[in-house]
Amino acid sequence: MSRGQNILRGVVLTVGALVFLFPFYYMVIGSLQKEPDPTVAGAFPNPANLTLDNYGDINSRINLLQGLLNSGIFTGGVILFTVVFGVLVGYALAQLQWRGRGVTFALALLVQVVPFQLLMIPLYVMIARDYGLADNYLGMILPFAINSTAVIIFRQYFLQIPKDLFDAARIDGAGELRILRRIALPLVRPALLTVVLLTFIGPWNEFLWPFLITKEASLQPLAVSLANYLSNIAATAANPFGAVLAGACVLAAPAVILFLLFQRHFVSNNIGSGVKG
Repeated sequence: MSRGQNILRGVVLTVGALVFLFPFYYMVIGSLQKEPDPTVAGAFPNPANLTLDNYGDINSRINLLQGLLNSGIFTGGVILFTVVFGVLVGYALAQLQWRGRGVTFALALLVQVVPFQLLMIPLYVMIARDYGLADNYLGMILPFAINSTAVIIFRQYFLQIPKDLFDAARIDGAGELRILRRIALPLVRPALLTVVLLTFIGPWNEFLWPFLITKEASLQPLAVSLANYLSNIAATAANPFGAVLAGACVLAAPAVILFLLFQRHFVSNNIGSGVKG
């Protein structure tokens, strides 16, 4: 590749990165503005117009720490169930022979085309009325406990592992759970990390279902509290736009930190290197 092409590629990538990052930059700047400035100049504010009062204002109204804790419990529970069930089902679909395997995989694909919003009312009736889990963390977690996307991702990764590894372990007397724990899981770490990150994004930003299942402010995730703030009390704040952006920064921070921590791990291992010859 010539020097000119390298320069052009660098310019294009730099422009693309700036366009992508600008909304996040503006969110942070907006959360620090004492007086909102919707003009272009607002992206480069006067230092005298910067303050942390917006964070204190929204924290006094919705308790950011409690909202983050609720979001962590909700999201952590969903991730735990998703990973456990996704690994078990994905391994069974990829490596075990059993009647109905093809139908089960077809159903997992079919679920991908059904919007979750279509299922919210029957799920609410089932969980709130039949199971009595309204105003409960478990009631928020259960509808997201099994994720068909995670099942498909794990299945595809398990299919890439050479069958010789599993056959050799079975000959040595290892059971399926031991094979899964000792052989399969270490080789699909990129899939595990990918599923964790993808699963994290959904429930962390989810507000419709938690809002429907619980009206207790002390149990609501931060995304629900921010939605309530927007619809009910934002107009009474001294700087409602700055307060909302401050809450958005707090909500976005864990997702950004998680991505930065695990970014380098999203490179597939050479899973075929475990077979000699």
